[in-house]
Amino acid sequence: MKAMLWDPLPGAAVQCRLCAHACRLKKGGKGLCGVRANLNGTLISLVRDVITSAQLDPVEKKPLYHFLPGSKTFSVGSAGCNFTCLFCQNHVIARLPDNGRVPGRHVRPEALAQAAVESRARSIAFTYNEPTVFFELIHETAELAQAAGMRAILVSNGFMSKDCLLPLRRRIAAINVDLKSFRDQFYKEYCGGRLQPVLDNLKAVKSLGWWLEVTTLVIPGINDSAAELGEMAAFVRDELGPETPWHLSAFHGAHLMAAHPATPLSRLEEAWRIGREAGLHFVYMGNVRSAVGANTFCPSCGALVIERRGYAVRFSGAPGKCPACGAELPGVWK
Repeated sequence: MKAMLWDPLPGAAVQCRLCAHACRLKKGGKGLCGVRANLNGTLISLVRDVITSAQLDPVEKKPLYHFLPGSKTFSVGSAGCNFTCLFCQNHVIARLPDNGRVPGRHVRPEALAQAAVESRARSIAFTYNEPTVFFELIHETAELAQAAGMRAILVSNGFMSKDCLLPLRRRIAAINVDLKSFRDQFYKEYCGGRLQPVLDNLKAVKSLGWWLEVTTLVIPGINDSAAELGEMAAFVRDELGPETPWHLSAFHGAHLMAAHPATPLSRLEEAWRIGREAGLHFVYMGNVRSAVGANTFCPSCGALVIERRGYAVRFSGAPGKCPACGAELPGVWK
């Protein structure tokens, strides 16, 4: 099916404008994502109507802690990715098999939006693989879901283009972006990408008014130095605002890094401390058991506002409001 966001080039080539790779595809070629192809001088999407999974999730699983906490989100994934992360946990759908066959089943945006509404979730999340690469399906489905009273979420690596972001500006309500490292070399070596487009898009997302939360997978010995974590925390504070939640997730071996050691709790706690000392109001720890790392505390008085155990959520008072001092916490609460 014909793709959006591309330009024709001489000799039946095409220029894709979907993400920061800006792939130029010769006739018969595919983009780095594996799911956009040049068919006789026309760019087509191989996943415009393809999904690999659709299920109900706690919104906290995305993770989003300040966006409709305690609610369910109808989570949808497709196939392909514009990154090649060595540690990808969803590589089965993110990287196509050698035969190039696209996994999944065909579904129309109308049917997908209807399924989301019938699930009685409060939102629809485009997740599991990189949502940028199935932009066309998101563009149509999010508008239909929004018209039915649902909000739409992206869980992204943040490597999309501005041309991709702008058509979604009124269709998306919240996004969680992976800030995988603060070193360009990490992005090149471990992800097949670059750092600067992610930083630029984080700032662009903030300016669009979407609710933004940031996640960093802390990988022992690779992106967990105090200096690098401190630089990430400072960027979030200065460029995105100290109210922006920062999720620090423990690494567990996967894909081509299955043998790499997991993140010790002590290292994650140190990263949490670095974030808090940098002035971030909301720093969370994920993929580990922690007495405080998943809870939300009032930045004004320190009182417990939301307690989380796994994906179970308990409010100390009215959602988004401190029960002790009455301060309004940033987020989308209803």
